[in-house]
Amino acid sequence: MSTQDFYQNIDSIYTPLQSFALGLTKNMDDARDLFQETVFKALKNKDKFSIGTNFKAWIMTLMRNTFINEYRRKKRHNVTHAASDSFYFESSKDNTKVTNLGTSNLEMEELGRIMNAIDEKLRIPFQMYYSGLSYQEISDELGVPLGTIKSRIFFARKELQVLAINAGLR
Repeated sequence: MSTQDFYQNIDSIYTPLQSFALGLTKNMDDARDLFQETVFKALKNKDKFSIGTNFKAWIMTLMRNTFINEYRRKKRHNVTHAASDSFYFESSKDNTKVTNLGTSNLEMEELGRIMNAIDEKLRIPFQMYYSGLSYQEISDELGVPLGTIKSRIFFARKELQVLAINAGLR
């Protein structure tokens, strides 16, 4: 297919393609961007179009896939759109939160009291696991079977959750 024929095919489905883009994005500016990106990809990959197949279906599939990929990229990178202008801002997943250290110190003290309230046979494996040791390392160090260590850590978590809720920490 020649470039001229390709452009004519795009022109013949311009309105349905614009409508489809608007239906996907629900925003006129985003629909225009999606349309432009789709036409660009179609022109770039026109050699992959098989003559005799449905051009409209091919390009709409290309548009749908472009939309899905862009949606996933935004979700993965946590991209938000500023309502006042057309700039995109990316916020990374590792943003640090400003916290009130006084409150967190009090919570840590309360957590320490809660930790001391659970049975020692549950607390010790949990604290070892929390400090970064693997289940196997804890098992070896305490001389207790691996399955027992896993269940003790599980039950320690459950008991800590109940105690934290009762203390008003959750």
